[in-house]
Amino acid sequence: MTQTTEIHEECGVFGVMAPENTNVAAITYYGLYALQHRGQESCGIVVNDDGVFVSHKDLGLVSEVFSEDLLSHFNAGRMAVGHVRYGTTGATNRNNCQPIEVNHQKGKMALAHNGNLSNAAALRNALELSGAIFHTTSDTETIAYIITKERLTAPSIEEAVSRAMNVLDGAYSLVLMSAQKLICVRDPYGFRPLCYGQMLDGTYVVASESCALKAVGAAMIRDVEPGEILVFSKDGVVSRKEHCQKKQKKLCVFEYIYFARPDSVIDGVCVHEARVRAGKVLAKSHPVDADLVIGVPDSGLDAALGYSQESGIPYGIGLIKNKYIGRTFIAPGDRLDKVKIKLSAIDEVVKGKRVVLIDDSIVRGTTSGRIVNLLREAGAKEVHMRISSPPFRHPCYYGTDIDSTEHLIACHHTIDEIAKMIGADSLGYLPTEQLSVLTGGNPYCSACFDGVYPTPIPTDTRKNRFEKRLSERQK
Repeated sequence: MTQTTEIHEECGVFGVMAPENTNVAAITYYGLYALQHRGQESCGIVVNDDGVFVSHKDLGLVSEVFSEDLLSHFNAGRMAVGHVRYGTTGATNRNNCQPIEVNHQKGKMALAHNGNLSNAAALRNALELSGAIFHTTSDTETIAYIITKERLTAPSIEEAVSRAMNVLDGAYSLVLMSAQKLICVRDPYGFRPLCYGQMLDGTYVVASESCALKAVGAAMIRDVEPGEILVFSKDGVVSRKEHCQKKQKKLCVFEYIYFARPDSVIDGVCVHEARVRAGKVLAKSHPVDADLVIGVPDSGLDAALGYSQESGIPYGIGLIKNKYIGRTFIAPGDRLDKVKIKLSAIDEVVKGKRVVLIDDSIVRGTTSGRIVNLLREAGAKEVHMRISSPPFRHPCYYGTDIDSTEHLIACHHTIDEIAKMIGADSLGYLPTEQLSVLTGGNPYCSACFDGVYPTPIPTDTRKNRFEKRLSERQK
């Protein structure tokens, strides 16, 4: 079983609807490039050329999967859907690459999904008992199957999507494409972000984050509302809101803490400013006498700036990240410390200093301990760690790859014990009751911190029921 040492999010979605045939593949490529932080395992693009779908999907980063030569082989079209994936449900293989394409009696569909269904196992089991055959282990295929099933009797693809939403539970921000329409959907809780904008030539763009809109030159119009279905076609944009306000909004608070890019604006809140506010709260709730505040690149930099501004302790760059290493870089063997390959301490900055080290979270504590040790080796006199989120104590069922408490250090140790385990002189977390400073007053889901779940807790949380666990193989 894989032992999670960092928090990962499932994926990013992107869609394009142009007024006339154009190079929508290139627009999607740049959009996915801007969303690369949301998923680095695989990516894919499907282009709609007058009802003919052309696609390419593979494992790897956007720049690795799509060469200039490959992109040139896409035909011009009016629509495209793209996806970057970090798999939380289903194995990492080519079969699980998205967007998922479906050919059925009423036409074609390409679907990209961000999030995780909390009732995926139950839905899939029911579908299989009715004769459905699945080709992937991703819950995205379950969504595609239900929409397709509804489309056989529904008068339109958007009506099929609306009917499917009656049985889907959990997190799903979707971008899907039929022969004539581009549709985006945000679940009634609004767990995952989704927004849309428009380019100067009238092209509509849908993306998980506003940073992707800016990357392709689109001005943001607004966020998609929780429960809303937006339909883009040659007739314009139609909003369907029959599923809106059926549930209380529960945006994942970790979008503001870590998942989203700092330059994104989610539900009217600037992510950078949210993280700066979290740092200020940390400074008030966990003050310390120190000489320098530094952040772990890139996740702790904004909160470190806020801590410095509130405390008056100088902010500095004490850790440098290797820009050419992604989260999924290949590590040939375990003889070298992988943290040292990713990060390097600047001796001249931290030597002899009492350092406040800011990061977004602690999962197992392994990475945090190694970073603290990096600063010790560089000559730091003291290392006081501050975390811009509360302790992780509960599983997440909505798209974060924390599906059990087995490897969560905060479930088994006190804060003082964790501080000793990672080698820090002191440790402080963002108070749970202060999480609202991140969201600007927007309602949020914090189940991974407080155990209060918006949906029923699933009884079956296996990512892939066909893959035996190591412990089972050894029996």
